[in-house]
Amino acid sequence: MFNPRPNQMKVIQFEKGRMGILAVPGSGKTHTLSFLAANLVYKGLVNDDQEVLIVTLVNSAVDNFSKRVAGFIKEFGLMPKIGYCVRTLHGLAHDIVKERPQLVGLDDQFQIADERESNEIISNISHSWLKDHPVFINEFKNLAISNHNNSKMRGYWDYLTVNIATSFIKQVKDMEFSPETLAVKLEKQRFPHALIDLGYEVFTEYQRILNSRGVVDFEDLIRLALQALKSDPDFLHRLQKRWPYILEDEAQDSSALQEKILRLLTGKENSWVRVGDPNQAIYETFTTANPRFLRNFVLENGVIACSMPNSGRSTPSIVNLANQLILWTNQLHPINEIRDALNPPMIELTTLDDPQPNPIDNPNAVYIHKAPLTAEGEIQLITKSVKKWLKDHPDQTVSILVPRNDRGVEMANSLRAAKVECIEILQSNHSTRQTAKTLYSILKFFADPSKSSSLAEIFRNIYSLKFNEGDQIDGVKKALREIQRLTQLEKIIAPNEEKDWLKLFKDEPLPEWTIDLLDDFHKRLQSWQHAVLLSIDQFILILSTSLFEEPSDLALSYKLAMLLERTKKLNPDWGLVEFANELEGISTNRIRLIGFSGDEIDFDPDQYKGKVVVSTYHKSKGLEWDRVYLLSVNNYDFPSAQDYDQYISERWFVRDSLNLEAETLDALKSLMHNNGEENNIDEGIASRRARVDYCSERLRLLYVGITRARKELVITWNSGRGEKCVAALPLKALIDYWENFHVNPN
Repeated sequence: MFNPRPNQMKVIQFEKGRMGILAVPGSGKTHTLSFLAANLVYKGLVNDDQEVLIVTLVNSAVDNFSKRVAGFIKEFGLMPKIGYCVRTLHGLAHDIVKERPQLVGLDDQFQIADERESNEIISNISHSWLKDHPVFINEFKNLAISNHNNSKMRGYWDYLTVNIATSFIKQVKDMEFSPETLAVKLEKQRFPHALIDLGYEVFTEYQRILNSRGVVDFEDLIRLALQALKSDPDFLHRLQKRWPYILEDEAQDSSALQEKILRLLTGKENSWVRVGDPNQAIYETFTTANPRFLRNFVLENGVIACSMPNSGRSTPSIVNLANQLILWTNQLHPINEIRDALNPPMIELTTLDDPQPNPIDNPNAVYIHKAPLTAEGEIQLITKSVKKWLKDHPDQTVSILVPRNDRGVEMANSLRAAKVECIEILQSNHSTRQTAKTLYSILKFFADPSKSSSLAEIFRNIYSLKFNEGDQIDGVKKALREIQRLTQLEKIIAPNEEKDWLKLFKDEPLPEWTIDLLDDFHKRLQSWQHAVLLSIDQFILILSTSLFEEPSDLALSYKLAMLLERTKKLNPDWGLVEFANELEGISTNRIRLIGFSGDEIDFDPDQYKGKVVVSTYHKSKGLEWDRVYLLSVNNYDFPSAQDYDQYISERWFVRDSLNLEAETLDALKSLMHNNGEENNIDEGIASRRARVDYCSERLRLLYVGITRARKELVITWNSGRGEKCVAALPLKALIDYWENFHVNPN
């Protein structure tokens, strides 16, 4: 049974009203909230036809809460799965809309467009829009780089246009506007704005396509759920009666619509508990979430304000470092607007009799690398370090955190080359990328079967990993060399009963094993050639059955086949070239494959002792390891609004360091508050404000990274590819603090 700390006891004794809880990393908020839910059921505070509603952020958290609440319910001697329900906000919104779809003009059988389908529709519309509006690029392009490769430059603008349109659509839906109501606003405005025109036209066409298919996206679900609650008081009252208690997790990531929905469901009589940590608000950039909703809630009249400051996760040295980051930000950050990026409560150590005492302190287990490293040098250093550490600590957990997915792939590749087993929590994992890469190489070749290099790429992807010992490696290399020399590719592809294609390899006598390997390859190619005219999903399934044996690879291939078939319906004129490009995006980690990423599973680091986990800082949130490496803590990945800092959202090909996504959203908000009077928007103000917001979020991201470590922490930084980066300003402050701490720890 749960043995609560004093500050946790105040939470679990809650019975009525509203409560706002600020909980530091490792304070046991999930455990406490789960016990509270079970305790409310045990006390009989919900009737047989009622439930305690727990709302959390992601699907993996739903599973986590469900297991914990069920465990406590069992300890109380009650029936499991009765008296409570756990939902993400999207899951809750779906429940509401599904119950009364007619209230919002939907059919009973309405469908939901998942993230991938939505992104594809927006991408297609945005690309078409850009083709029809070439003057858009001329208005915003950086003239200093006008001589760059035109095809590459067009790709950069395509990518940026999609991002602008996506951010616009999310924001305008959060503001509860439809294309029709937005059009009314546009008619009243007295200023032309290219970014608003882009957003409005893509939004209008996007919504038309969704409506024509009878589907809604995730943003629509939230908006329509709120609309349903507002439109029928009886329906709202029935839901309020069903859920007399609402427990909201990760409330620092609430959006305006989420807060409105939960306020309506709570009403005047129901109870609402909101738990979160504004210092871990790391999803705010170009989303509609904002930690101010939780901060303001805690200050409301009638709200019981609580904190959970005690954490037994980390050693005192690591706790001190995290707290110092808060203090430095509050007191010494050179930019005043950023000083509230991190705030108390500070992390407090647990008492010696606590059920989760802090690990024994070892200041020497905290290491901050002061000297600059190259981008490659940082990866090599970490690879050597973690390989050595794993040999000495096979029963402990370790993670390497990176700021971006592409950096994570580089790190994972280096570890595998050094024979270090690693688990990835990135856009996609290594297995997913390898499967997509193999299929991509086959589609690429059959789209243009005239290049021996493409044929060799297929061979390498199939056999290099399959045969990786001594003589086998030599055989693969010899066969690969021969394929790369081929000039008459049709003879190895076209069906042929005889082995005259072997005459193509007459420059040197080939070992029998190599001939067998080439024969196997030849038979595969022939069978694929027969299937190439089938539909894309059938072609992928035929390829996968001849290539893969592992159930996970076959399952992934099936998912890829269904994905490409759905894409075909959206793009009926697509051929092998376009489908190959889709797979190439997954294989290079540019495109996320929904359903096969780390944030969609209930990840338990303790299952991977003796292995290294590679994760982004963002996806590490909620996890912890014995040893943690924080990479790339430089002024590019963690800027501080200094003159020498660089910003990933300020594209080098856009003039005047404009952040076009920020400028778009600022123009949209200005439009919404414009009642027809003259409205002039000063260009660049939003970009500068976005710098402050981004720097604030990156400070919180660094704080999250530090607080993932239980016993040991290593922080490094690199100077980037062009040797232009320096150590991040907060890292310099932590270095100064740490050196002084060692000299005078008191």
